[in-house]
Amino acid sequence: MTTIVVCGLGGTIAMTATPGGGAAPALSAGDLVSAVPGAAALGLDLALVDVANVPSASLRPADIVALSRLINDLLAGGADGVVVTQGTDTLEECAYLLDLLHDRPEPVVVTGSMRPALVAGADGPANLLAALTVAADPGARGRGVLVAFADDIHTAARVRKTHTTSVAAFVSATGGPVGQVVEGRARFVGAGGHRVVLPRPAGDLLPRVPLVVAALGADAPDRDLAADGLVVAALGAGHLPHWWAEPLAELADRMPVVLASRTLAGPVLTGTYSYPGSERDLIGRALIPAGFLDPAKARILLLAVLAGGGDRQRVAAAFAEAAGVAAPAGR
Repeated sequence: MTTIVVCGLGGTIAMTATPGGGAAPALSAGDLVSAVPGAAALGLDLALVDVANVPSASLRPADIVALSRLINDLLAGGADGVVVTQGTDTLEECAYLLDLLHDRPEPVVVTGSMRPALVAGADGPANLLAALTVAADPGARGRGVLVAFADDIHTAARVRKTHTTSVAAFVSATGGPVGQVVEGRARFVGAGGHRVVLPRPAGDLLPRVPLVVAALGADAPDRDLAADGLVVAALGAGHLPHWWAEPLAELADRMPVVLASRTLAGPVLTGTYSYPGSERDLIGRALIPAGFLDPAKARILLLAVLAGGGDRQRVAAAFAEAAGVAAPAGR
């Protein structure tokens, strides 16, 4: 019998009504599974672990690193797969961090819901059933961490939340989903693609990596910014106001600075434009292009590389590898 462990972190999927109105996390992993029609028909040996019960906006990277260690121990102990239930606000970032630290073939599937259990049309049970189905499917092995949502199957590196309330909020802007759950089966329509896998940080003290978003006429980041690395969500294909160039060049002299795009789809260019503040100018000032990674994912990759002791050269190699333009850099 296939053994799947369900790790509950909280989030909307675990929320019920509070006496004062509104919803808050309260349901356990066992509560969630018991509310899923058809779960027993999957014939799985389910184990339940309550890791936390918080809104995902209150999760920290250290919490996800600790979860990664737990998942590794569960799989090493004989589990065939793991399903993580959590809030959707930071689901895309949590899933990607888990993916970067997941070096085993067993599948890990992250899911949640857009509607709490107390409302009509709650999507939690359907999403959890889909996640269990994917985690138990042999075709999910070797694909790293996946996200199952609204019967679509996404890779952790590409999925993102695109709507505040829609039950179809999660999409893969570049390349689309890699599969769907159809008639109770996981059907994969695309290869998993190359993954970056990094060493798991040994401790809980993680680097400080702020994310700065560019806007019309905005002031440049402080040249004295106290951080270990920086991600800039630039305009368009990697462009910034010309007065940002010098401060960022100074910051790039003492920390890795990654150039992403706030458009959230498409790559950061590397050689098309050449005016001050263009991608060619900024890369020439030692900024590191994020490729297809959106700013939130770029921050997670930079944080994970730095947490593993990587320097600027290793950061650049990791981003080139994530963009599919470099050979895999070993662990």
